[in-house]
Amino acid sequence: MTTPAQTQSGVIHDIGYRPYTGPRLGRRYATRSLYVQSLRGAFGLGRSGKSKVLPFLLLGSLLAPTLAMIAIVAFAGLKQMPMDYTAYVSKFGVLAEIFLAAQAPVLMSRDLRHHVVPLYFSRPASRTDYVVAKFGAMFSALLILLTLPLLVLFVGALLNSFPFGDNLVHLLYGLVTVVLFALVISALGLLIAAATPRRGFGVAAIMGTLMITSVLSQIVRGLTGGFQPVPTESSQWADLLSPGQTVEALVNKLFGLGGDDFGKLLAPGTAGVLVFAAAIVLLTAGSYALTLRRYRNI
Repeated sequence: MTTPAQTQSGVIHDIGYRPYTGPRLGRRYATRSLYVQSLRGAFGLGRSGKSKVLPFLLLGSLLAPTLAMIAIVAFAGLKQMPMDYTAYVSKFGVLAEIFLAAQAPVLMSRDLRHHVVPLYFSRPASRTDYVVAKFGAMFSALLILLTLPLLVLFVGALLNSFPFGDNLVHLLYGLVTVVLFALVISALGLLIAAATPRRGFGVAAIMGTLMITSVLSQIVRGLTGGFQPVPTESSQWADLLSPGQTVEALVNKLFGLGGDDFGKLLAPGTAGVLVFAAAIVLLTAGSYALTLRRYRNI
């Protein structure tokens, strides 16, 4: 007969499970890994072939004009490039904005839609680490997208025996423009993408915001006399309504580019330089802070 003590007894079996005894890589490694994975994801690397089409199509579209200009200069025997480095960013920056609108939701909205964000925060990465990694990845992707054409243009200028020093200085002007432009639109784009788990809404909202602000800036500029043969100084303040135009106007004024060219964007005087620079800092820092606040509530 079985006693109560015998029916309640159990046996512990050793099935070979052992605790992890290796190194704990910590927050820095987790943040770096998230940054690398997000940067690769911005270009569709590690994903399906369809995901790579748009990023590399936009990269090719940015490189194609530089190759065309180099060929024209070589065959026509021109003494300088048809377009300056900073002007290249302003003319073709819309392609970078399309890239941002398409890829920022890939970095932010998918994690929200699939409810995997809390898994990142379980340990060891924090919410700040997550936002830093995503912002760094988007910023780096835009730097790659916009810097490569400028470097190709610089190499083309040297191959055509243009002055090294002058081209190097103007290349640096272009790189400053790229950094400021990428900072502003990255922060703004990620903030909008983080507001919705639906990628389509994120794409439309980012592109709509950038387009509407640009058009609104041009309308206000026209209404205040900005398209007259001698534009009024008050019309130059309208560029503050568009992030891209704010950067262009500030760079042109700082480096003395454009001169009296008709339609050239310029910050109005010393006060304008300070205000435009402050606007770039506030827009970037404010968008980053709001994105961080968004994830603190998840």
